[in-house]
Amino acid sequence: MKAKTVEESKTSIGSLMQPEQANPVGNVHGGEIMKLMDNVAGIVAVRHARANVVTARVDELEFHYPIYIGNLVTCNAKLSFVGNSSMEVFVEVLVEDITKTESAKVALTGFFTMVAMDKNGNSISVPPLEITNDEEYKLFEEGKKRYLTYKQKRS
Repeated sequence: MKAKTVEESKTSIGSLMQPEQANPVGNVHGGEIMKLMDNVAGIVAVRHARANVVTARVDELEFHYPIYIGNLVTCNAKLSFVGNSSMEVFVEVLVEDITKTESAKVALTGFFTMVAMDKNGNSISVPPLEITNDEEYKLFEEGKKRYLTYKQKRS
């Protein structure tokens, strides 16, 4: 199986936050943002595996800034680690008040582990990840540590 680069599956999606996504005072529910993050992580994983994927785990979800109705949310996602059938996707969420000239801020980040599946629901092998720079190498090594720690906990 030929290795694929991080760039080949990297994905961004954006969404303008609406009243139905928020509480009565205008703060967008964390679950709404997590759903966006899960969607973009799934797209990255499908692009890499060219197969159906399921979410197996969410790690290190950290909220840094609140998100309000009317904010533009952009989810940027890329592979950080690839195992045999699992793929860890790093997702960074930017929030921007598009009525102001301020730059977008990192609202939250997280790691989503996706597993490639065949039509019968069995896990399948995915292409290895080709690392092309120091940042990708660092993310890969950190992802590998999380993967091995989780694997050890399960056994």
